[in-house]
Amino acid sequence: MRAKTGSIEDKVQRLRELEANAPAALLADYNYRFDMSWIHHDNAIEGVVYEPGELVAAFQDQPVTDTALMPVFDEIRQYKAAINLIRELATAKKKAEISLDTIKTIYATLAPEDADPKGPIKYRKDMPLHRVYFHEISTPEKIVPQMRTLLQWLSSEEIKRTTHPTRIAAKAHSQFLHIFPLPKHSGKVARLLMNLLLMREGYPPAILHSTDRQRYYEALKTSPDAVAAVINEALDNAIESATRYWQRQLGVADRSAL
Repeated sequence: MRAKTGSIEDKVQRLRELEANAPAALLADYNYRFDMSWIHHDNAIEGVVYEPGELVAAFQDQPVTDTALMPVFDEIRQYKAAINLIRELATAKKKAEISLDTIKTIYATLAPEDADPKGPIKYRKDMPLHRVYFHEISTPEKIVPQMRTLLQWLSSEEIKRTTHPTRIAAKAHSQFLHIFPLPKHSGKVARLLMNLLLMREGYPPAILHSTDRQRYYEALKTSPDAVAAVINEALDNAIESATRYWQRQLGVADRSAL
């Protein structure tokens, strides 16, 4: 196996150069399929597997003939809307601080039935006995102060100055999942928040592959450093995979092989 070379910034720069030379139609097709893969793997992490036909039908807004599939299509479309949201936030000319409103907006996009535009964000009020994740989570009375601490940490100028962006994103994700603040979708919101932090610094999203599910769960039970290792590997794999794809499509030589 060839060793990976170069810093992550070098790799991202190379990927962006390739993307800049890609035809618009090919880039649009890639993003379309990438988003379907993103939704498939992120939901599979939580034990929900969407069939390819379900993803295509939901993406193309095909009419639902089987009423039993309506909730599935709604979930897929809501997740796609959440991806669109974080892309919009990541590319905004002015980078707004991550706030409770940011978290609330992401959550409301995933779960519009729980949205209250005028009210405060609704936190979890119990300790669920049956849940996907098995790491320790905060008791309800600790959620408010711990969320406040997390958001203050994210807005700290010293942290931004002294901590690598990928480390900030990974730690924010880990802390959010240990607080587990929301009645549902805490895992999805944690990973969307992480990818918002990555994307607004110019990195591609780090998508955890469904095959990494157990390793991810074990990392959450182990330490923030263990979670960061899983996230960093996912990000590196995403960059390498996208780079190889565009090299093939554009007929460009792999520099690292030279």
